Amino acid sequence: MRSLRQRPAFVNEPPKPRRVTFFWAAAAALGAVQVLGLLISPASLAARFHPAALMSTEQGIASWYGGTFHGLATASGEPFDMYALTAAHPTLPLGTRVRVRNLENGRTVDVRINDRGPYKYGATIDLSYGAAEVLGMVRNGRVPVEVAPIGP
Repeated sequence: MRSLRQRPAFVNEPPKPRRVTFFWAAAAALGAVQVLGLLISPASLAARFHPAALMSTEQGIASWYGGTFHGLATASGEPFDMYALTAAHPTLPLGTRVRVRNLENGRTVDVRINDRGPYKYGATIDLSYGAAEVLGMVRNGRVPVEVAPIGP
């Protein structure tokens, strides 16, 4: 005997619709990409579409900062080392490497963006004391520079 709660079994019952989860949709899309031969590694995608790769060279004024901030946390979370070759930029992603060229004497230095700033009016980039020393701008305080991205 059949209980009252059981549904009768129909011979031609339509199949239940299957739910497509995000995992299976992503797996199918990845398979399609592999079949088409368009698979690109995440590292190459990051390098290709990194904002530094899309940024053009900019010119402006560089300033430097050091002593009073030495040892304090930067925007990236690491302690500020005034002797390291680092810089602060208002928009570039943290970790971006840029080449800064002093337009007065032609010296260059490669720095890593690890902080936000500069907070001084009119400055494009804020260099650590170590980077400013390499550029020969410690005495001047502010010099015209060219900032060019060299990658993430």
